[in-house]
Order: sequence, then C-alpha cells, then structure tokens
Amino acid sequence: MDKERALIAFDALSQSTRLDALRLLVQAGADGLPAGEIGERLDVRQNTMSVHLKALAQAGLIKGQREGRVIRYAADYSAIQALVLYLMQDCCGGHPDLCQPVFERLSCAC
Repeated sequence: MDKERALIAFDALSQSTRLDALRLLVQAGADGLPAGEIGERLDVRQNTMSVHLKALAQAGLIKGQREGRVIRYAADYSAIQALVLYLMQDCCGGHPDLCQPVFERLSCAC
C-alpha cells in the first residue's frame, strides 16, 4: 500500500458510521451482510448507509456483491491488513520483537 491509498482509507474511516460499518463487516466474516441489514444494525437510514458503504468501497476496504436486488458487502481483509502493515512497516525503532504480536494477530485465518 502506498501513502495515497492509505490516506484515502483513513479519510473513509474518519467518519463514525463508516468505522462502525467496517467493524461490523469484519465481525460478520467472509459472508458479509446485506446493505439493509448493516443499516438496521447501525440504526442508519438506507440512503445514508448507501453513501457510507460506497465511500468504504471506493477506499477499497469493502467489496460489494449484487444478489438480485440486494448488495451484500464484506470486509476486504487483505486491504485492511495492507493498511495496518503500512502503518507498521518501519515500527519498533530497531526492535522488531515489539511488533511481533501485532503481525501474528494479522496473520489470523479470518
């Protein structure tokens, strides 16, 4: 991930509903959730939720899959991992053992 992509991702995550939506999708796992259900769980109107999901998708943090009239969204775990790794790539001031627990958690089989 480069600096520009990281800035786009952080811009998308700087809004509370978007951060909540991404965390919900991370919890939902690979199957994700339909857009309407995301809005219901977060108590956000459909049209407003649609705008937020579009911003997260444009930032590359989630992916949408159309299923008839419904769009099912899922977290893009590789993009999220790339964002965290971008932050951590030069970490620990020469002591990589300090960062190891973070990298071990990132390599989980989500």
